[in-house]
Amino acid sequence: MMFSFLKRKRGLETPEYQFWRQQFMQKRLSLGMRIAFFYFVTLLAEQTIYLLFSPTQFSRIWFITILVILTGIIFGLNYLKKIRPPLHIAIVFLSFSWTITILIQLVDTIGKQVKPDMMLIWWMVTFFSQATLVPVRWRFHLISQLGGLAYYFAVNSALGINIFPENIPAISWIINIFWTCFISNLSVYLYEKLAKSEFSARNTSEKLLLNILPESIALRLKDDENTIADSFTDVTVLFADIVGFTQLSNHLPPDQVVEFLNQIFSRFDRLAEIHQLEKIKTIGDAYLVVSGLPHPRVDHAEAIADMAIDMQIAIDDFNQEAGKNLSIRIGIHTGPVVAGVIGLKKFAYDLWGDTVNTASRMESHGIAGKIQVSEATYDCLKKLYNFEARGAIAIKGKEEMTTYLLLGRKNLEA
Repeated sequence: MMFSFLKRKRGLETPEYQFWRQQFMQKRLSLGMRIAFFYFVTLLAEQTIYLLFSPTQFSRIWFITILVILTGIIFGLNYLKKIRPPLHIAIVFLSFSWTITILIQLVDTIGKQVKPDMMLIWWMVTFFSQATLVPVRWRFHLISQLGGLAYYFAVNSALGINIFPENIPAISWIINIFWTCFISNLSVYLYEKLAKSEFSARNTSEKLLLNILPESIALRLKDDENTIADSFTDVTVLFADIVGFTQLSNHLPPDQVVEFLNQIFSRFDRLAEIHQLEKIKTIGDAYLVVSGLPHPRVDHAEAIADMAIDMQIAIDDFNQEAGKNLSIRIGIHTGPVVAGVIGLKKFAYDLWGDTVNTASRMESHGIAGKIQVSEATYDCLKKLYNFEARGAIAIKGKEEMTTYLLLGRKNLEA
């Protein structure tokens, strides 16, 4: 019943948070058990000293109890070396907690040496220690506390052992127990609430960061890497520009201009994700995407070619749906680039180098509705794609360049 309730509660939490809390609880439980291990080792050393030098103070049953607790802790630590399911971690937590609280009480019960005032101190130390070291799942803490208290009141009362201190009013003693439990559980509850809020905020910020930067670059940025710049010897860069959009925007209200542009670029973004390409940025109605970084790939030119063909299809689909007559001019070039993160605010992952400039020239000197590629890109694709030779054209800032128009994939099965 208890665990079905916990499962329903977990259903309200994200899987990422559930996984984080499971890992955190296991790590903190292991830490608490290590601290408890050394604590009981000192108690074992104390009893050993008594045995050797002061036999009258030595307690055989207490010595055996300490050995049993240490054995249980060692077993628990070995069990937690591997990742365990949440239910197993909960069982280990309750077993560990009750081993300390109930087993020690059992020793006092057998020896009929129950000291209510000392038990209050023991509970306070134990409950607050647990809340500090394993501050997740307040329900587990509450169940642990109720188990220890239930044993104390039920078993000792049944055996006729006095359960209330003689020098402290019973009501004061009970009030202190209540507030010890209440504060311990409240601190665990508040910590988990704060942890969930911080996890959600961190998760949201990470998603936003991944929308701006490639995942590997975002991780490097999170690790406080000051300068992020890499050289890539072989990538393919695509520039695309929506022909006629500037004129169209002059006759439309601003919100409609943004809406149309958002519809088109959202289609391009989905295509970039399908082809596993890295979108770099948009500049007005121009779109820049690259293949082969930040993770190099041998088919970088092929992936960009497929992207370019799909972009033409996407703009045709948009025209049919929106009743427009837009086209895109695409330019592609292959070569080396430098990529990195620039800026302190609103930073961006960007590209530099002659390859980027040449791809831009392929687009600006291209033909509306066509995909123009450089000779370097043509050499990478000529075995798999059909081309139309455009010949040598004058390129601004460069000598004449031989370019080609990409028509589509070859039917190699024919």
